[in-house]
Amino acid sequence: MSSILMEQGWKERLDAALSTPSFERLSAYVREEYQSQTCYPPAHQVFAAFDHCPFDRVRAVILGQDPYHGPGQAHGLCFSVNDGVPLPPSLRNIFKEIADDIGKPVPASGNLTRWADQGVLLLNAVLTVRAGQAASHQKRGWEDFTDEVIRQVSEHHEHVVFMLWGNYAIRKGHWIDSSRHLVLTSAHPSPLSVHQGFSGNKHFSKSNEYLTRHGYTAIDW
Repeated sequence: MSSILMEQGWKERLDAALSTPSFERLSAYVREEYQSQTCYPPAHQVFAAFDHCPFDRVRAVILGQDPYHGPGQAHGLCFSVNDGVPLPPSLRNIFKEIADDIGKPVPASGNLTRWADQGVLLLNAVLTVRAGQAASHQKRGWEDFTDEVIRQVSEHHEHVVFMLWGNYAIRKGHWIDSSRHLVLTSAHPSPLSVHQGFSGNKHFSKSNEYLTRHGYTAIDW
């Protein structure tokens, strides 16, 4: 799997992580899973978050847990679904918060490629999953790899906005230098927790205020 093409800037930063024995074991496991089971996202989209958001263009990071495990949903960007797929509950709640925060209507499509192309890294902590089995590829090595992704962004950029929703994502924030970046935390947008601090968090207006204050273009959410 380390032979899968990745945007060159990311490839250079992550080359050491892609060459470790632990990542080779992860690669072997994921290859076997894709050969013997139905897995998501499609193999050619496993690293789509990096391809759509080159390393030198990262302005914000949204961290998810693992890909959607239903047919046709996952395409390599956290919280995002392909055009024509009904909005999952968490994504619908994200759009509702954007509408309440900055007044943008809820879109018909849940495809967030438009965010990624503006420099939003839509990163799942675990990049693959077996169909119908949430969290089935956790604790196989993806978490160490995505820790390194976060560390590289934190170390080699300044003034990036990190949005960490829910305890799982917040724990990953250990690798972020909060003196160099804006770290926004809240409850997860899941229906189970959306009213425990996600609704009304105003992360989208806060992120744009921060970016423009530091000379960057606001994100069209």
